[in-house]
Amino acid sequence: MLSASSIDPQTIQAYLESDYRVDAQPAFILRVGQASPELLAAHSAFGVDCSAFVTACNPYSQTLSPAANAARQAALASEVTAMGLPFMQGTGRHPSNAWPAEDSLLIFGLTLAAAKLLGTRHEQNAVIWIGADAVPQLILLR
Repeated sequence: MLSASSIDPQTIQAYLESDYRVDAQPAFILRVGQASPELLAAHSAFGVDCSAFVTACNPYSQTLSPAANAARQAALASEVTAMGLPFMQGTGRHPSNAWPAEDSLLIFGLTLAAAKLLGTRHEQNAVIWIGADAVPQLILLR
């Protein structure tokens, strides 16, 4: 429920409007609420029925240096690798505001509960989770 969140409504709106680019071959864009045939095909290729788009950058929307964000992303990638889950690199970016693009991971086979835990552990306001229907959902964590 969006109204119960402690996150600023403008920030939530920006998340809903953002493009979540997956660096596949060819690359494709995920948008909240819009089915993605490319993601459905990727789910099939990886033999999963869910995935999540997660970043470790800019915890709780507090801007960090590029070096600090890179270190946080490397820690996220190491954690996901240790979980044994496949992933693809990606970038989350709003199409028109000044917020910098954030490196992210599209993690295959990550359940909703695990996505929430991972996002919370990496101090994020939200994650994008996608179920078997390949429709990205904004999942608020605070």
